[in-house]
Amino acid sequence: MPSQKTDLATTLRAAIWMTGAIASFTAMAIAGRAVSFALDTFEIMFYRSLIGILIVGSVALSTGKWREITRRSLGLHAARNLAHFTGQNLWFFAITVIPLAQVFALEFTTPIWVILISPIFLAEPIRKVGLIAAAIGFAGILIVARPSPESLNIGVAAAAFSAVAFALTAVFTRRLTRTETITCILFYLTTMQAVFGLAFAGWEGDLALPDPTTTPWLVLIGCAGLLAHFCLTNALRIAPASIVMPIDFARLPVIAIVGALFYSEPLDVFVFLGAALIFAGNWFNITRSARD
Repeated sequence: MPSQKTDLATTLRAAIWMTGAIASFTAMAIAGRAVSFALDTFEIMFYRSLIGILIVGSVALSTGKWREITRRSLGLHAARNLAHFTGQNLWFFAITVIPLAQVFALEFTTPIWVILISPIFLAEPIRKVGLIAAAIGFAGILIVARPSPESLNIGVAAAAFSAVAFALTAVFTRRLTRTETITCILFYLTTMQAVFGLAFAGWEGDLALPDPTTTPWLVLIGCAGLLAHFCLTNALRIAPASIVMPIDFARLPVIAIVGALFYSEPLDVFVFLGAALIFAGNWFNITRSARD
């Protein structure tokens, strides 16, 4: 009986953290759409990163963790942040051209791509369970995207490739966590991506400045992005992925409802069907791996 109570308490705590993550990811998508009329994705990333630098720097200084920021893995930090910068730009672009639910469904393929690319970067063998999970997830991708001359467009491609970039980010992060602290990782996340954003946003010599309309949305993007990852990390710290992942998939119906209410986006049954298969592939991989 005591263990059951502990399990329930752990699940509830994880659910609370994941509620924060879901709300933050949803807020970031809404804010990204709100500023897309005035700023391109590179400018959004630049200003988001500046806000992140202020937050991470302030926390590091106030908690005495500034000394944790080292230069021993700069190459790996650069690779991680280039992958994340690419994925986040594609994601911000995708949310402006295709339904939000479709973007989130394709984003959920990230764990499947992690399975496939881990052998390359982490020297981890692909197991039979992983291949089956990847095949199930790929079937889900086909249902969500429904590739044809009519349905396949640049928005779908951007969302799909953002998932691959996020998978690379996850793999590089996994390597970094072997030697670096979360403070160090977040510091280079914000500073490097600010440099990337400035370089790409200003290469034409025309960097749009925030105005009274876009500034609050940019602050929301910067805060929501950091808060989402903070909540997700805490959820995974106290509960196994087999508990956290099903909660994370609640993002899909939430964003579908948001899209329907605020942007008149249809509730596409194929998006939910494909997302269910993607979830099934991830769930199969987690539960079978836990048994082996």
